[in-house]
Amino acid sequence: MGSIRRLDSKGTLFLDFRYAGQRLREYTALADTPMNRKRLQKALERIEGEIALGTFDYEKTFGKPLPAKSGQTDSEASSNDAEASQPTTRSGTPLFKDFADMWFAECEVSWRRSYRVTQRGSLDQYLIPYFGDKEVGHITKADVLAFRASLAKVPARKRLSTLSNRRINSVMKPLRQILNEAADRLDFTSAFRNIKPLKMKRSDVIPFTLDEVQRILTTVRADFRSYFTVRFFTGMRTGEVHGLKWKYVDFERRLILVREAIVMKEEDELKTDGSVRDIQMTDLVFDALQAQLKVTGKLSEFVFCNRKGEPIDNQNFLNRVWSPLLRHLQLPHRRAYQMRHTAATLWLAAGEAPEWIARQLGHTSTEMLFRVYSRYVPNLTRRDGSAMERLLKQHISVAPVQGIVMRLPEEGVMLSGADQAGAHTASSEAAANDALNPTTLKAGPGVLPQAGEVSPAAAAYEAQKAEAFEVLPAPRRRNESAVGAGASNRSQTGTGQGDAEIAALLKPPPLPPFLRHG
Repeated sequence: MGSIRRLDSKGTLFLDFRYAGQRLREYTALADTPMNRKRLQKALERIEGEIALGTFDYEKTFGKPLPAKSGQTDSEASSNDAEASQPTTRSGTPLFKDFADMWFAECEVSWRRSYRVTQRGSLDQYLIPYFGDKEVGHITKADVLAFRASLAKVPARKRLSTLSNRRINSVMKPLRQILNEAADRLDFTSAFRNIKPLKMKRSDVIPFTLDEVQRILTTVRADFRSYFTVRFFTGMRTGEVHGLKWKYVDFERRLILVREAIVMKEEDELKTDGSVRDIQMTDLVFDALQAQLKVTGKLSEFVFCNRKGEPIDNQNFLNRVWSPLLRHLQLPHRRAYQMRHTAATLWLAAGEAPEWIARQLGHTSTEMLFRVYSRYVPNLTRRDGSAMERLLKQHISVAPVQGIVMRLPEEGVMLSGADQAGAHTASSEAAANDALNPTTLKAGPGVLPQAGEVSPAAAAYEAQKAEAFEVLPAPRRRNESAVGAGASNRSQTGTGQGDAEIAALLKPPPLPPFLRHG
């Protein structure tokens, strides 16, 4: 398997791969940057794919003939092109078990304790018994695939099924690393080339509803009520809760400092660097920890512990508390880790910022948050479309406008002198009556409005006025004779001064008879 390497003397990158039975290095002028490494990695993957298919043309790719091996003629070099697509092995290499032990010793210094345990277990339980006595350079791709097929038949821990794809991939990971490292050091083609991991089923996320959380908190044993409250409303992982110490509980700032965890019954580092975080306490969590302080504050350094002051044993908790509680409440059985998922979905349902939620959970980005949890929000809040419905009902109305239409003072000032004179030839009451009478609206040129129908021109005019008019309750319409008398009196009085006209315009209309007192 080829690699992208750095030329230290110039700080540039070069390709390092094998072809035609020899190791080749192709130098570039590209600086060592993540973008350039990504570009070269794609080119290297294309080259190795063509080599595997037997279609790789070195001269066409690099613009120069393939260099011959030292002490080898050109004809001998060209004869190796046909063999280039076949994986190469090498004799005289160490046994797999010896190289695997050396690889483990070199790498374990950079691993967490729990990861060292799992990797050592994969070596001792699966890899060394199968490949141990073979030379690492003689292991072929067929051997690797046959080993993976055998893993698929191994019974799982509970003997009810075989190993899952996730477990098989975790066993194959150290095998890939060992073979690739050996191939790079001993100059042969790795047998793990172009072997992809098995597809894994997405883990089920089944959060509890608010009603189920309430039932659990009111039913659980009193000595575990605070424990459940913290897990449901902080989103802490199992090991983080069990490893929580009182020195990491800051009541003054209402923060939980996540710094350690219990893994495989021992104190260990956190899962990732992003897991180091400060979790804000809600009132429920604050009160629960205050109550827990009175119980275990002087007994142990751990917040949640047994009677001996030792951290809670997870398997004992599952067998004696978690599973019996779900059975008693007749809830479907699910992993205790679902309490973390519940916290995430409740935060999303409450409308908290996704970036804040990701920090609370110990995620470095919101990608996992949206990919795993967001699909549960509509089921929890019933907000799927209803929020838009409420917004439209509050601000949008299609009901017809009824009442007295009154021009606002700023629009009266904006009117031209001619428009003002025409606008005040009739009283506001008569104008309102005319506006309410569809028979008084004039049709556009060449169009005769029918009875009870508003002409398009009048409709457009009314729409244009809508923004500057205030709608008031309409008074009861007077009879035609009263309107005519009022019109004759106004013709005798005249228009008056501008200020008087504006004052008359702003004068509120008389109350309708049914609202008058006495």
